[in-house]
Amino acid sequence: MTYFVRADDCVAREWTYHNKAHCPMPEPLSILVVDDELTILQTLGMILKRAEYSVTTAQSCAEALSLLKTAHFDVVITDLSMEKEDIGFEVVREAQRLKSRPVIVVCTGYANKVNSRVALNMGVDYLALKPVEIDELTAALRRLLHRRGLSPQRRTSAGTGE
Repeated sequence: MTYFVRADDCVAREWTYHNKAHCPMPEPLSILVVDDELTILQTLGMILKRAEYSVTTAQSCAEALSLLKTAHFDVVITDLSMEKEDIGFEVVREAQRLKSRPVIVVCTGYANKVNSRVALNMGVDYLALKPVEIDELTAALRRLLHRRGLSPQRRTSAGTGE
């Protein structure tokens, strides 16, 4: 397979499929899903993988914090109450500290005025109530990623600064 990449307004150069150094191929967008309920992790992970995202899961706040220090994620979806009430805000804080801030989604079955206000004041991009409507969540992800200039399902290595 051959691709043509415009080198400038007048000249086009030919690059081959295997020449990734000069013509990076799209990678799936990466999502970290954090929830202490294994069935939610598995179900949401399966749905997002079918939508062609790269999905990593964490079953605790501590595991999520460790992953955020070692890997790049375009999106972080976290439960709010896991090991203890509202501990998901620790995941939010850590994600916000990253040089390349991911889209941050909080999913909770225990929303109230206080934690909803905290989420909004922290700058959480989307607050989803459990049970999550998958169509609403995926539509929100597409909108939020589009605002950041990312295709809903693809990004190039060159575009991430990696």
